[in-house]
Amino acid sequence: MGPKTAQRLALHIIKRPDEDVQALAQALLDAKQQVGFCQVCFHLSAEPVCDICRNLQRDPDTICVVSDSRDVIALEKTREYKGKYHVLGGVISPMDGVGPEQLTIQPLVRRVSQQQIKEVIIAISPSIEGETTTLYIGQLLRPFTRVTRIAFGLPMGGELEYADEITLARALEGRRELD
Repeated sequence: MGPKTAQRLALHIIKRPDEDVQALAQALLDAKQQVGFCQVCFHLSAEPVCDICRNLQRDPDTICVVSDSRDVIALEKTREYKGKYHVLGGVISPMDGVGPEQLTIQPLVRRVSQQQIKEVIIAISPSIEGETTTLYIGQLLRPFTRVTRIAFGLPMGGELEYADEITLARALEGRRELD
């Protein structure tokens, strides 16, 4: 939440009756106490194992690795991906004191090495930290399965002249045949 949104929210709460504010505070406390992490994929869940991991209709042979639960939600909105997920809980960032041991990388390696996973798709944002994390995970998982990454490119309506060099390079790398 940015500063402007926080300010608007604070002003809105101040104007509300005490009962509404108490109800909101209680709802926030309840959510904090009831929501945790899936024991399998580390996505947010009110149950020990999340709905996605329990869903027998999902492809158990494919795991999409993301940095946080917001990425799972975004990918689920597309209705394109039918496999399972693994949420890392962030990306490797030495400047912020985040190393591989602070993330759920070892549980991912165990999961992939112990199950018959045919493909791991890495869907981590293309930043310096994201690239570091992607390369690190790729090296760890390559002995066990096929490791791919999502393609990056230009957003719909984007202009080539305004795109940075890395985005253009990734768009060229991720090109495909016209249907």
